[in-house]
Amino acid sequence: MAGAGAAPAVAEPGALRRLNVNVGVLGHIDSGKTALARALSTIGSTAAFDRAPQSRARGITLDLGFSCLCTELPPHLGLGPGQLQLALVDCPGHASLIRTIIGGAQIIDLMMLVIDVTKGMQTQSAECLVIGQIACQKMIVVLNKTDLLPEEKRQAVIEKMAKKMQKTLENTKFCGCPIVPVAAKPGGPEAPETVTPIGVSELIEVLKSEAYLPKRDPSGSFLMAIDHCFSIKGQGTVMTGTILSGCVSIGDNVEIPALKVTKKVKSMQMFHTPVTYAMQGDRVGICVTQFDPKLLERGLICTPESLQTIHAGIISLSKIPYFRGALQTKAKFHITVGHETVMGRVMFFSPAPDDFSKEPLENAFDFGKKYLYQEEYLSKDSKPSEENKENDQAGERQHPKQQWALLEFEKPVTCPKLCLVIGSKLDTDIHANTCRLAFHGVLLEGMEDKNYMETCLPKLKVYKLKHKDGQVERICDDYSVIGRSLFKKETNIQLFVGLKVKLSTGEEGVIEGGFGQSGKFKIHISDGVRPETKALLTATSKKKIKAGKGDPVKEDESNKVDSVQPVRITLLFKRYIFDAQKKMIQS
Repeated sequence: MAGAGAAPAVAEPGALRRLNVNVGVLGHIDSGKTALARALSTIGSTAAFDRAPQSRARGITLDLGFSCLCTELPPHLGLGPGQLQLALVDCPGHASLIRTIIGGAQIIDLMMLVIDVTKGMQTQSAECLVIGQIACQKMIVVLNKTDLLPEEKRQAVIEKMAKKMQKTLENTKFCGCPIVPVAAKPGGPEAPETVTPIGVSELIEVLKSEAYLPKRDPSGSFLMAIDHCFSIKGQGTVMTGTILSGCVSIGDNVEIPALKVTKKVKSMQMFHTPVTYAMQGDRVGICVTQFDPKLLERGLICTPESLQTIHAGIISLSKIPYFRGALQTKAKFHITVGHETVMGRVMFFSPAPDDFSKEPLENAFDFGKKYLYQEEYLSKDSKPSEENKENDQAGERQHPKQQWALLEFEKPVTCPKLCLVIGSKLDTDIHANTCRLAFHGVLLEGMEDKNYMETCLPKLKVYKLKHKDGQVERICDDYSVIGRSLFKKETNIQLFVGLKVKLSTGEEGVIEGGFGQSGKFKIHISDGVRPETKALLTATSKKKIKAGKGDPVKEDESNKVDSVQPVRITLLFKRYIFDAQKKMIQS
């Protein structure tokens, strides 16, 4: 039975204190991650070292592998004598398995980025670095396969690569992190098992020095990410994984929400050691009875009825800077929510322009506020849109401190509130040298109702700014003009009656109704048409009359009339995109 984890908060009588730290082993395919995990490990779990038949056949890691390194607690933690247990999470490096890596990254406290020293940073190593920045606090860079370098040049090449890595990391949160050269399996995969790794004992010392007390909280609902499920004859079914929140004891009921099944915990182990209790951050195997392991390869288990199954959600998000290109509204992304990856469509929105500089609201969403629809996520390189014209003053473009997206999933997902969300384009050519991770964020609101479009979305006040232009055809009297080119012939002008318009000459008016059948309309100007506007309109209509009669127009007179600008009409209004009535609103 597998799993690794911290001992109970209160250790068994006479037992030494044991601290569990989850260490992710990430990197490009064939950088030697599994060999490194094997060289470091003292205890292997059921999931460790490519035991799956498909993994062995293809020679690559297909799933998260787990093993464990136990060493003495380092003094800087101030915990006294005891054991430091490093649960090693070997993540697959193959590009098509990035959704597995994202799942793995959410359960790690410390990350080892494994780099093939003969190749340097590669596409997936860069993606792993991005995931680490989102989900992890500390990192160690491991330069593996140093045995492949000619001995006389080895030290120089290692130093050059270390400098290169420092440069790559200087603008990340991992700037200045330790860089350790190793050869996890000198001689490569075909070398005998007895071969001694190089640099691994130095790496263990660095791991000990980087270990810290991760934030652990046994309170709240129990939630565990399951990565393997198998049966043991005469015992039951074992689900192994990492506890993401809360705690669990023998005898507790746990729910498998994807299957709507509840089971009682019969027994538990952490790396072959029976335990009665486990808490957040622990890696544990939980045994239940009368459950078919084929039904759950991976997923979540939890306190009964504590998770939501949602069809759509609202997230607060940031674009991943290495993603090339714009994030467009209505685009489809692979969306990883918690530990599930599904296709989903996005709609981006921002605060109203007056609120762009307001501080972000953490971990909550305010349905009482009004939000501005965006054609794309706003970043320094995004094009100015209709929605932002009022915000792009004096060439000084502002960007909001917080942006959101509405995610609509192609199939429902089960997840906790406030979970990590990553949007990616996993269908991008895996051989293209480009980052496929597009954005990351936090799920603020989940919509559990299948009919969320009718029940939930009308509460979301996202508006589009509509901008229509026309021009004055002629003056009617001192208080009214006839306009054209604002509406199409077939438009129902009655819908626009009462809306305010502005003339380019400064007057403000109200649409009174249609005029004739060709889309023309009448505007009432309560303060009256200005004398200079009358003069402009008279000059324009005189030219039209002369041209209409076929009278010759003198050249200088013609030039004078041509230079007369038409009087433009501007109509501005808002429309809330989830308003079934499609009402037009003016401030």
